[in-house]
Amino acid sequence: MYVDDILLATNDLGLLSEIKKFLSNNFEIKVMGGAYYVIVIEIFHDRSQGLLGLSQKAYINKVLKRFRMDKCSTSPVPIQKGDKFSLIQCPKNDLEQK
Repeated sequence: MYVDDILLATNDLGLLSEIKKFLSNNFEIKVMGGAYYVIVIEIFHDRSQGLLGLSQKAYINKVLKRFRMDKCSTSPVPIQKGDKFSLIQCPKNDLEQK
């Protein structure tokens, strides 16, 4: 069996070492080092502050560019947290649904 990629993450370096040792004893592996992207998700970290984060900004920009919307101006979302909606606000015909 061939597995393309595996991503391991932990704050316990001893555990990480044990897992890599176990995997290398049972499978042929190649350790590639730190990850910066997995699938289309950017991984960023700041060890000095103990931060680890994920971002889909690159993927969103790629989708916007594909549909020629990358030059569109941004605007705030017109919906606020706590807004209430009712059936009166629902579309009443096909034209309103578009």
